[in-house]
Amino acid sequence: MAESMVGLRRTCRCAEVTKDMIGREVTLMGWVQKSRNKGRIVFVDLRDRSGIMQLIFETTDVGEEGFEKAGRLRSEFVIAVVGRVEKRSGAVNENLATGELEVRATELRILSEAQTPPFPVEENSKTKDEVRLKYRYLDLRRPDLQRNLMLRSQIAAYTRRFFTEEGFLEVETPILNKSTPEGARDYLVPSRVHPGSFYALPQSPQIFKQLLMCSGYDRYIQIARCFRDEDLRADRQPEFTQIDMELSFVDVEEVIDVNERFLAGLFKEVLDVEVPLPIPRITWQEAMDRFGSDKPDLRFGMELVDVTEVVRDCDFAVFSGAIEGGGSVRGINAKGQGAMPRKKIDKLVSFAKDFGAKGLAYLSIQEDGSLKSSFGKFMKEEEMAALVQAMDGEAGDLLLFAADKNPVVWDVLGNLRLELARQMELLNGQEYRFVWVTEFPLLEWSEEENRYTAMHHPFTMLMEEDYPLLDTDPGKVRAKAYDIILNGTELGGGSVRIFQSEVQEKMFEVLGFTKEAAYEQFGFLLNAFKYGVPPHAGLAYGLDRLVMLMTGAESIREVIAFPKMKDASCLMSEAPNTVSEAQLEELGIALVSKDEERE
Repeated sequence: MAESMVGLRRTCRCAEVTKDMIGREVTLMGWVQKSRNKGRIVFVDLRDRSGIMQLIFETTDVGEEGFEKAGRLRSEFVIAVVGRVEKRSGAVNENLATGELEVRATELRILSEAQTPPFPVEENSKTKDEVRLKYRYLDLRRPDLQRNLMLRSQIAAYTRRFFTEEGFLEVETPILNKSTPEGARDYLVPSRVHPGSFYALPQSPQIFKQLLMCSGYDRYIQIARCFRDEDLRADRQPEFTQIDMELSFVDVEEVIDVNERFLAGLFKEVLDVEVPLPIPRITWQEAMDRFGSDKPDLRFGMELVDVTEVVRDCDFAVFSGAIEGGGSVRGINAKGQGAMPRKKIDKLVSFAKDFGAKGLAYLSIQEDGSLKSSFGKFMKEEEMAALVQAMDGEAGDLLLFAADKNPVVWDVLGNLRLELARQMELLNGQEYRFVWVTEFPLLEWSEEENRYTAMHHPFTMLMEEDYPLLDTDPGKVRAKAYDIILNGTELGGGSVRIFQSEVQEKMFEVLGFTKEAAYEQFGFLLNAFKYGVPPHAGLAYGLDRLVMLMTGAESIREVIAFPKMKDASCLMSEAPNTVSEAQLEELGIALVSKDEERE
């Protein structure tokens, strides 16, 4: 039977007990990690969010009744214990912060009994994700998950403190808003008061934070909840959290400056890691040419090499055909992999095909300097020698080539570079390599919509010198946009915003919006711009991704308290679920099955 804790008050958490407290009485409360009944003595590991403390129960200290209760303790029982701190009598446990100590119990109360859990509550659980997420309240008791969420709290606290000291004001923006056509799919919320009308949950606070700049708040910060109805990945969830900011009377340099100091201070305080400043910067074009990605991982080399001119006149049709079609030939040098078995190379070819490659040409340099190649018979000896030289090839190297349109070549080799780095164990989880990627293309062509779309959003400022290109070659216009990348993951991104109404109207025109359509969708922002708007810029971090990288977790599900599955469902709460006919009727909604739709 459960007992009350009336009259007891916890004096500290388990891992807060120190050697200085030996001989003192403490009151601890928590969960039983494990219990070992040795007949005349019972050992119990008590767990709370701080760690574990070993308890000792003997009849001479807790009496017959207390000792009998101690013998009944099982995993996950919730207990309160009063006892005396002692130096551990048995072997020291060097894996625990409290491994030199134990508490000799003088009083025990069982506050709550527990059924046998469906899986052990322990670090680095091997339990299937589906089971863990169904019983997430148990999964969250695991020390590794608790450390992740405590570190997340520490990051949020530092963020608020830093930006407050920098003159930022924390302002909450609406959750229920108007749906807009650009970007990912919105989550829609029906309105009871306005039948047939819907709110949209925010994909970001973008428009509202720009309005705050129009309203004179100068510097805004918010740890904001955002929602996107899109397919999930390891670093993506339908609802997520942003560290969102906007600044007035600034350009690119000021935004980068304050954020570099934020990142350096955060990593020093939370991880005791030094972030060298200034953080390196590369343009989008350079990132694509060197790494095949606008999220480059700088922890290793293996950069892309453009060999288009070297092979332009060769007889290998795969190379010459790609060049004639306006594409390029590029390669990467996997140092020391020249002896890779053919089966393993074939797997790399299949991997490349998953990213759009028609194939993958390879050339391995043997230890004696001879060449083994999938295309050597189509090349002259001097052409092969020039290719090896261009790739900085040496004995023992494996050279891999892709030939196609630039976007395909970048995607193939960028992903192949990362796959090889994983196989060659070049990715050091304890190394943090930051880089700013700047000057993104302002627009990208959508084959589906047969028009240009904004690469970031339609309020992004273009490089002033590229303004004439809006009429002549929109695809070459560069944006005043910047992403902060860490170890190949985009931590955050932002841009300088358009603040002149004529530039904004021109942007909408290039995107295919009529003036009427632009005002229908964004009228309240465009109208606000008529009343004096300061130059402004902003940035938003994905807090979940930031915590994931700082904890070394493999997925953001490991740093979110109650995450969703890949299909955006919650196994624990069984959301989403059906609602009653009465609720639907009140909202004026009728559900139509797909079969009825076809009829």
